[in-house]
Amino acid sequence: MIAGKHALVTGGGTGIGLAIAQALAAEGAEVTITGRRAAKLEEAAGPRLHPLVMNVTDEASVSDGIAAAVAARGPVQICVPNAGIAEGRALLKTDMAFWRQMMATNIDGAFLTIRESLKSMTTTDWGRVIAVSSIAGLKGLKGAPTYTASKHAMLGLIRALAADYATKPYTFNALCPAYVDTDIVTDNVTKIMERTGMGADAARDLMVGVNPHGRLIEPQEVAEAAVWLCSPHSGSMNGQAIQIAGGEI
Repeated sequence: MIAGKHALVTGGGTGIGLAIAQALAAEGAEVTITGRRAAKLEEAAGPRLHPLVMNVTDEASVSDGIAAAVAARGPVQICVPNAGIAEGRALLKTDMAFWRQMMATNIDGAFLTIRESLKSMTTTDWGRVIAVSSIAGLKGLKGAPTYTASKHAMLGLIRALAADYATKPYTFNALCPAYVDTDIVTDNVTKIMERTGMGADAARDLMVGVNPHGRLIEPQEVAEAAVWLCSPHSGSMNGQAIQIAGGEI
């Protein structure tokens, strides 16, 4: 179904993005992986994984980057807006710079990536947009109002696009994982320790404890869900927020 198709994954050099990119490549897709750090992208590059330096907060970078990817590998038929930042901060300690950085990356970046990808996707007869949101897109995440707001906004965008294109051969869905075993968790452990004085194990347990099954989710668990959304019989799955959260209800 996806062999030979062009997929584009933002934040594709590490973590969930890399796992999704590798899973799509294993199914035969030609995958453009984007990110800001050329070295990380080069480390991740491999068979059918093509690095592209791109900053999702910069409109020109996104439009130029995706145009170059399309010129090299054809229309984007699988678009995975994954690039994002996750950091908690109490509302009364949130300044405008923090708010804007979160929104510029998590929602503006998704909007630009989807918009530019659709320009080529809609010239074809099949397409999938698979946004990486979060369990915070479906519930209020304590201590992270800005992050929660950005991920709720992503679901609104996906649902509206699913409605707009309901009669077309393109679907729009979001993956909503709880805490995944990635560098983001590692970075947040350090930040929690600095903020609270907790030890590393206690700080990590705060995040693990959010997942009802009592463990961090593996990036490959999220990646397999993305692959399924590209399978032959996934066309009626549209406008959905798919929880990968260990039993979160």
